[in-house]
Amino acid sequence: MTNTDHADDDIDGGIDHDLPQLLSRRTALSGLLGGAGLAVLAACGGTSSSSAAGAVPGLAGEIPEEIAGPFPGDGSNGANVLTEAGVVRRDIRTSIGSASGTAQGLPMTLRLRVLDLSGTEATPLEGAAVYVWHTDRNGDYSMYSEAAKDENYLRGVQVADVDGRLEFTTVFPACYDGRWPHVHVEVFPTLSAATSSANALRTSQLALPQDACEQVYATTGYEQSVRNLRRVSLDQDISFSDGYSLQMATMTGSNEQGWTAELTVAV
Repeated sequence: MTNTDHADDDIDGGIDHDLPQLLSRRTALSGLLGGAGLAVLAACGGTSSSSAAGAVPGLAGEIPEEIAGPFPGDGSNGANVLTEAGVVRRDIRTSIGSASGTAQGLPMTLRLRVLDLSGTEATPLEGAAVYVWHTDRNGDYSMYSEAAKDENYLRGVQVADVDGRLEFTTVFPACYDGRWPHVHVEVFPTLSAATSSANALRTSQLALPQDACEQVYATTGYEQSVRNLRRVSLDQDISFSDGYSLQMATMTGSNEQGWTAELTVAV
């Protein structure tokens, strides 16, 4: 089933559903941050850290607050995968519990570094729990979309190490109609707090670079994504149109070797 054939065409809210919520939350956030969220924040690079745990220089902005969409699976709209045994895992390609499906698609490693900007310096947020979720190769969200409602793959939680780093093994998500390719990210202060969206420190979205998307979508199974990507741009996307420098992942890899997306998530 491709994105065009969704029985629930408001995946991730759709333009009419998401735009009013997005504008409301962005307005509130800008008032709280005084514009600090628009400062440029460099994405993290490499698998190892050259800096020890402690202050991180050169960082001056928090990742923007974004809507979770109507299908977050965090208890804010229906089912809550965060209370399922096995949700804390690095590899999120397979379903857990009574579900048994496996998401198809080119492999992608997602590396995040969580930083705390609440003090005078940016410091690694050791022990923070991060919940991520995104669509499968067909543009379907597990737990909600008709074709994947009985699955809960491509959803999982990891805990940041002493340097604020964590990693997921997943697949490259689709581009579905009306949205730029993205991954949802929800940050919690601790693992014990990561049981409900009410405890989240920040909900945001990570954008994927166009050149990597074009290479991935040229492969078998992503045909609908090729057409959808041509009809959308970052400047038109409801989440990224007002700026995406703090949300654009650094991407390395290839279709043959797999892809790695990296981003610093400052809260």
